[in-house]
Amino acid sequence: MSKQEFLFLPLGGTGEIGMNLNLYGYGKPEEEEWIIVDYGITFGDDTTPGIDVILPDPTFIEQRRDKLLGMVLTHAHEDHIGALAYMWDRVQCPIYATPFTATLARGKLKEAGFGHLTDIVREIPIGGRFNLGPFDIEFVTFTHSILEPNALAIRTDQGTVIHTGDWKLDDGPVIGRTTDVDRLTAIGKEGVLALVCDSTNVFTTGKTGSEEDLESSLSDLIAQHPTGKICVTCFASNLARLHTIAVAAKENGRQIVVAGRSFAKMMDAAHANGYMLDTPDFLEESQAPQIPDDELLIICTGSQGEPRAALARIASGNHKNISLGDGDTVIFSSRTIPGNERSIFRVQNELARKGCKIITSHDHFVHVSGHPAQDELRELFRRVHPDIAIPVHGEFRHLQAHAALAEECGVEKTFVIENGNVIKLDKDSPCIIDEVPTGRLAWEGKRAVPLTSEVVQTRKRALFNGSCVASVVVDKDGMILSDPIVTTEGLLDPEADDDLWDQLFEIIYDTVEKLPKRDRKDDDVLEESLRLNVRRWFRTNFGKRAITHIHLIRI
Repeated sequence: MSKQEFLFLPLGGTGEIGMNLNLYGYGKPEEEEWIIVDYGITFGDDTTPGIDVILPDPTFIEQRRDKLLGMVLTHAHEDHIGALAYMWDRVQCPIYATPFTATLARGKLKEAGFGHLTDIVREIPIGGRFNLGPFDIEFVTFTHSILEPNALAIRTDQGTVIHTGDWKLDDGPVIGRTTDVDRLTAIGKEGVLALVCDSTNVFTTGKTGSEEDLESSLSDLIAQHPTGKICVTCFASNLARLHTIAVAAKENGRQIVVAGRSFAKMMDAAHANGYMLDTPDFLEESQAPQIPDDELLIICTGSQGEPRAALARIASGNHKNISLGDGDTVIFSSRTIPGNERSIFRVQNELARKGCKIITSHDHFVHVSGHPAQDELRELFRRVHPDIAIPVHGEFRHLQAHAALAEECGVEKTFVIENGNVIKLDKDSPCIIDEVPTGRLAWEGKRAVPLTSEVVQTRKRALFNGSCVASVVVDKDGMILSDPIVTTEGLLDPEADDDLWDQLFEIIYDTVEKLPKRDRKDDDVLEESLRLNVRRWFRTNFGKRAITHIHLIRI
């Protein structure tokens, strides 16, 4: 009889930051039962034109859906629950979460058309414990930059894994509970087989810092700018920051307007679960024009330069109710997520052109991270002292540094892995036993397609190289009967470039005339000859590998 195996398999979020999708399996080889931990997204950038959302490919677990017991969510950030709105139908399993996360998960499923399945999301109390087949799962309270972040203590007959999700240690989170360090210590004394842990801030020395410390700093900063409007931008999910900013604004006699639809969803979920009931009142966006500049503070979305967020619309002058200009101050109370630099700088430059003063974390203490720095990682290792350390939620260099820190803390076995690696979690001989296919999916309209698909790759080529379509009408002998119809995108100006257009038409005529008669009678040969010569002409004249299509019409 084969021994039961305890497996860990990341399909997203390991070797990268964002797009988390983790699997745990337990059972005899090829007979394992599975759970999913988190199912998130990441966002497109300049390299993925027309694509806003990118998701991890769930094919591996989709093929084992009959063995899938459920999905457990650690917290409600988009890179941990965002895929629910797009991909739940591919896994079709119950979802388990604490109350705040469950509220937001239900909202996403309702928007996606699954709201009629009322028992999809099953609410577990804070600190709750439940069973899914061979898995005994306990929610352990942590702190992070969102309400109700949890680690999971996943127990099986082979041992206990602590899966941290995103976390930090913060004695003053402002809203929500502090990390349950006593429970972590107790689980550590029971014995922890493996710690699967967030690596985002592994290069940051010391401690991350407390949300509580920000209030006085932001209040002092606001006091230093008594004239003009003040706008503070932060992540909509960071409700503790929203509260901190609101309190600092009230201390300085400023009324608060909140701009951004995402804030409303988060606030509704918070109020539904008893949070933020003592936060200072907010005004509607439409009331902003009636408030004197030196009495107004705006809290808005768009700290990462998102083009459709409130701050980008304000910066471009396209916001219906809010404007900023000379003498106003904009505070970026957030970190720059790698890859967003260009978008953020674009918005900041637009604001600077309007005469706004820009303040970031480089200028003043305006932000604390939600992820653990080195001293917090060391404390966690000290409390749970795992046999095995598996860094996740980081790029490869983060994972390597995290593994080195774990070894420094006395962990004997560390694994630096990437998406698709299957680890057998075993006290005596843990090892990578397999590698399964993984991938990224682009949300395209109302469907998911592989990021490597022809749909996406063709769009990228068209963006960088342009495209040309030529319709050519020929007779039965292959001679051109009328002037070709040619259109280009991103290559030739239809209102100018007359000489170049003449050259392009000449290439088409010359190609046909120089072909042997037998080749002109062969549609495939004639069409391909035209395509290659037109494409070569663009390459020679512009250095562009233009996407080229020939529509050959024979009469």
